[in-house]
Amino acid sequence: MSERLPELAADADPDAVREALVSWYEADHRAFPWRRTDDPYRILVSEVMSQQTQLSRVEQAYADFLDRWPAVDDLAAADRGDVVAFWSDHSLGYNNRAKYLHEAAGQVVSEYDGEFPESPDELQELMGVGPYTANAVASFAFNAGDAVVDTNVKRVLHRAFGVPDDDAAFEEAATFLMPEGESRVWNNAVMELGGVACGGTPRCDEAGCPWRRWCHAYETGDFTAPDVPEQPSFEGSRRQFRGRVVGTLGEHDALALSELGPRVRVDYGGDTGEEWLRGLLSDLADDGLVELAERDGETVATLRR
Repeated sequence: MSERLPELAADADPDAVREALVSWYEADHRAFPWRRTDDPYRILVSEVMSQQTQLSRVEQAYADFLDRWPAVDDLAAADRGDVVAFWSDHSLGYNNRAKYLHEAAGQVVSEYDGEFPESPDELQELMGVGPYTANAVASFAFNAGDAVVDTNVKRVLHRAFGVPDDDAAFEEAATFLMPEGESRVWNNAVMELGGVACGGTPRCDEAGCPWRRWCHAYETGDFTAPDVPEQPSFEGSRRQFRGRVVGTLGEHDALALSELGPRVRVDYGGDTGEEWLRGLLSDLADDGLVELAERDGETVATLRR
């Protein structure tokens, strides 16, 4: 493995990139119940339910399923028809997944004495458990997985670091970036980034994306990705106005907000007045691009050189 991801900016320290993401995730993330457990049975249930099903629907179904079959031996002893009926009643998609989950529980009880195997390769021996699900269970239950590479992760890596749309390239990049022995927190963090900040329509500033300072897409405004073939609107976007702030300050030594605002947008005022501008400048200051100071009773913005 090389010491640097080829696509990573020359001035980007890989350790800083890793720390920024993990810190962002640990500070605030969606509190799904399966993120509060390392029980492999519960994690397997959540992963199977989440396949092609909206997470908002999964949460209630997950709670109901575990109320009925709280442990792997309970599910193994259940009637398969009851499990399939539950799956159908909760609109969880393909009923074969219910059959496979039931059979996998039986395997754990009969072939592994009720203890889940821990490695991705061993977990794939369970019925219906493919490479992605096996790796997720190994990561989140045992902290023993590889780097997850799903659609969200591909989108993030393509946008942030220009990783080409190639499975081998994505695999290499994801493996390079994941801290050794930290698959649980890392895979949760990078999937959270793709889910809340770097979706089809990016929410870079709103979600406080920790990779903005290194991100190719954020710098260029081109947020296309393998699963997002059309460029999201740039005209009138927060990214556009960030660029205008930086461009305007680049032409002046310093500007008070009352001078900067009208130069950034012609309709400056009201909902897009000083409060809006301060929010924009706060994000830019957090990214190390702008400095703010109080002079003669006014806030003055200066571009960091």
